[in-house]
Amino acid sequence: MMAGKLFVGLKTHQILYLSCFLSLILWNMTSPVLAQVQQVEELQYPPLPDLVIPEPERVVLDNGMVVLLMEDHELPLVSLSAFMRTGSRLEPQDKIGLASLTGTVMRTGGTRTQSGDELDEFLEGKAAMIETAIGGSAGTASMSCLKEDFPVVLEVFSDILRTPVFAPEKLKIAKNQVLAGIARQNDDPGEIVSREFKKLVYGERSPYTWVPTYATIFGITQKDVVRWHQTYVHPNRIILGLVGDFQKKTALALLNKVFGDWSRGPAVKDSKAFIQEHTPAGVFYVEKNDMTQAKIAMGYQGIRRDHPDYYSLVIVNQILSGSFGARLFSNVRSKQGLAYDVHGGVGLQWDYPGMAILSMSTKTQTTAKGIDALIEESRKMVSDPPTEDEVTNAKASILNSFVFSVDSPSKILGKYLTYEYYGYPSTWLKTFRRGIEQVTVAQVREAAARHLRPQDFAILVVGPREGTNPALTRYKNIQELDIRIPDPPKGT
Repeated sequence: MMAGKLFVGLKTHQILYLSCFLSLILWNMTSPVLAQVQQVEELQYPPLPDLVIPEPERVVLDNGMVVLLMEDHELPLVSLSAFMRTGSRLEPQDKIGLASLTGTVMRTGGTRTQSGDELDEFLEGKAAMIETAIGGSAGTASMSCLKEDFPVVLEVFSDILRTPVFAPEKLKIAKNQVLAGIARQNDDPGEIVSREFKKLVYGERSPYTWVPTYATIFGITQKDVVRWHQTYVHPNRIILGLVGDFQKKTALALLNKVFGDWSRGPAVKDSKAFIQEHTPAGVFYVEKNDMTQAKIAMGYQGIRRDHPDYYSLVIVNQILSGSFGARLFSNVRSKQGLAYDVHGGVGLQWDYPGMAILSMSTKTQTTAKGIDALIEESRKMVSDPPTEDEVTNAKASILNSFVFSVDSPSKILGKYLTYEYYGYPSTWLKTFRRGIEQVTVAQVREAAARHLRPQDFAILVVGPREGTNPALTRYKNIQELDIRIPDPPKGT
């Protein structure tokens, strides 16, 4: 009866198609499903197909400027990135903040042909962008524009790199912004933890831990900024990366026209940034009484990415804190309910050791439990080492997500720029997948044992004295850190 009503009003060929479709459904419902698994663990995955990653073309101009080019004709856009061999780690200690100010005012201070405000107006009219900055280990400059505007915007980009004037009024604005940041540097507990833990790991003499003060900023003049630019910004200290809708021959001709007459700079031997040899073990405390929670961080120095344990530690970090099913999230957050945010791993930097750090925020009354939980999870990475399933799942997660880090030409080019800047082989990206695949369970366990040693941890606690005191009284020697902001120099 139901079937009869179902076919009412249909044409002959429609009835035929519908009958076949229903027959197929009924056959599937009554037939056994071949190779059906009972548990998710029984699922079998085919090996990942080969991932073809395009490689940019590398060209060195006569003046020593390195250029990496990668065409991408999907959109009529062109982007250019520059890495400049400089960084705040080269600053003298009495001029902390100099590099950052130079990076800011290179762009805002204008050039010999256009003021900063005129640059803003020009770029806005072209729907283009140019930015500059100098961080701890490198200076960067970037631009993006429509394909048709590339020649004229590139000229402006070149002027900003080559002939910035560092207008005094713009330098004053930039300095005032830094001074305002100094006044607020103890407002955010997370910023305090990051700043003070770096000092414990690298030592207060290390430029990786320095922060500007009123005295260092007031002591920076326009001459200092100009001298910094003249010292470090030269074509033989710059790596350019060009990606977008261009033809290689035409783009190279344009780059040679714009940058070719820029003479090489003098050979400058960059000083090596100091890092203390060992992180002192112990308990350190920062009093901050306007908090309702305690922030905890513990650890010491990590490694560089060219360390033999690199691939093993990528997997260790994934097992420890790489997902919501990772050990820290599962045990400290979900099972014990001690923290909403908890993280941990061995830091992996390019040309200096990262920080091996476990951190969390917790209620003040659970400060002791939080410290113990982080230490216990670190110990368990050795006493209850990663299982074969954990290693297998970690590898799968890393390799499956890897494709998203190389799913566009701009992302790929960014990676090659980094390798070029820090002196890593151009094959680094293509060997990453094989490096992860070849790591054994034994190697993961050995790396965890070598690089997670809770007995050597420096433990930092930031929080209100009344709430955290019960947790800290069990330690014999606690070093209190002074985070008071030094007053501005007299007469400023």
